Amino acid sequence: MDPVIVVGAGPVGLSLALALARRGVPSILLDETPGTEDTRPARTAVLRQDTAGFVGRLGCGGVLESAGAHWSGWRTVRRRRLLEHVVFEPGAAASPLHLPQHALTRALRAALTREELARIVTGGRLAELEQDEHGVSAHTRGPNGTWWRGSYLVGCDGPRSTVRKLLDIRFPGRTAVERHAVAALRAELPWPGEALLHRSPSRHGGEVCARPLPDGVWRLDWLLPPGRELVTPDALVARIRDTLAGWAVDALPDPGDGTGTGRPGRGAGRPVPPYELLDTGVHTVHHRLARRWRQGRAFLAGDAAHLVGALGTQGLDEGLRDAENLAWKLALAWHQGAPEALLDSYQSERRGAVAARLRAADRALPLLRERGAARWRTALPGAVRGRTAMLTDGYLGRGPLGAPPVYARSPLAPPAGQTAGAPVGTLPGAPVADVPVTAADGSVTRLRDRLGQGLLVLLVAPGTGVWDRRHWRSAGLMPQLTGAAEALPMDAEVLVAESYPGAAAHTVLLVRPDGHLVTALPGVRPAELHACAEAVRGGAYGR
Repeated sequence: MDPVIVVGAGPVGLSLALALARRGVPSILLDETPGTEDTRPARTAVLRQDTAGFVGRLGCGGVLESAGAHWSGWRTVRRRRLLEHVVFEPGAAASPLHLPQHALTRALRAALTREELARIVTGGRLAELEQDEHGVSAHTRGPNGTWWRGSYLVGCDGPRSTVRKLLDIRFPGRTAVERHAVAALRAELPWPGEALLHRSPSRHGGEVCARPLPDGVWRLDWLLPPGRELVTPDALVARIRDTLAGWAVDALPDPGDGTGTGRPGRGAGRPVPPYELLDTGVHTVHHRLARRWRQGRAFLAGDAAHLVGALGTQGLDEGLRDAENLAWKLALAWHQGAPEALLDSYQSERRGAVAARLRAADRALPLLRERGAARWRTALPGAVRGRTAMLTDGYLGRGPLGAPPVYARSPLAPPAGQTAGAPVGTLPGAPVADVPVTAADGSVTRLRDRLGQGLLVLLVAPGTGVWDRRHWRSAGLMPQLTGAAEALPMDAEVLVAESYPGAAAHTVLLVRPDGHLVTALPGVRPAELHACAEAVRGGAYGR
């Protein structure tokens, strides 16, 4: 069978090609650039727990630790008043991970070049696209221009996607929802390792966010007023100096006692702590959503399919979720063939999730920005706290603005009432909790570390920690569960956990390759387990 063609070599395209290779699917990645990545310290990405785990499972965990910084805390401040302070325990999984995007892209590219099933072709721009019932043909122009043949094609080629245009798919939405002036600098700020959202830092209002990176580097974002204000280098330097001087005055000893080390501030005469400016830019946030994410054997993913980023949400997070969701479905179709419902579910699940995120952001924007503050205070008691919590949720990956999606209405879900569901602390369609589990070889690992290859069948069995590892597969319900898993229509791995939130002993959880819960059953029920697995692969169970 022909390889999968991936168009675009950003983090989403590279991640998708890597995920396919890990599932034994060959791919051709078409990269119109020379294959190099510019170093831009001011262009960074914030990864949540699920997307950082996905990147780590692709073999890039090293760059997450070396180039990324987990926030030790989060502060929301209005003028000089601390409104919210969230502290993350050292090594906490819930802490967002902040890293330069060029470091992530280089690590993914390096990992992909080590994969025998993946081929990167640089310097060719996609010009034509043709489909038939057996595959896709793509023509590139340039030094390596030629026709390429693939079983499927995925456009991960950014906001101006050529794939989307060749498929004649509309991309409606809103332009310039927010604009930010951005700077990366090395400095000592008053809250080492913590991120900060400072609202109305001066009498002129405004908003500035500071997010730490390794080696004393910070990314600062200033929300610009509506309009087309030109951010000149002098104006940006003035913002940097005024912001740093204000933070130093608010949080550090008065320099009059001899401890100050800064230079006089611009205009106000305040001391400016020393800093090294590394990079600057202007970031414009658009909100757009492609009408269709699948057309025949061609798909869209990442910025080619959606643009989202206001109020702390991260478009790259959603793009990586696209890649993880689509990879296992394409792999199943490539190896075994699969009903059309399986491939259709990519658009249903992912487009639905991003659309919900966009709706939540668009509803919140008028209330959270200063122009809607009076209406918010009038409408709701405790309005300042509510606005603060919503903003914090967006930046920390919680709530409707930031939490991982729940595919509650997925076409791959077993129909309600068709299985004897058992109560657990995870809703069907939601990401599973990352509990410790015992694998077939007796090793103890984390549940989400086992994701990617096939279904996971998890038995909740208190007391397994004292089982003899040499005989644990023959203990209790394990023989029956192992037999049921081997009879499933998809590859499956059996795991055992001492406990799972909200689950009783002997509960069996069925988990998709992307970590979302299919169902929980009260005990080993081979027929129901098989039917649920058939639903996951797009079968006709209950339809």
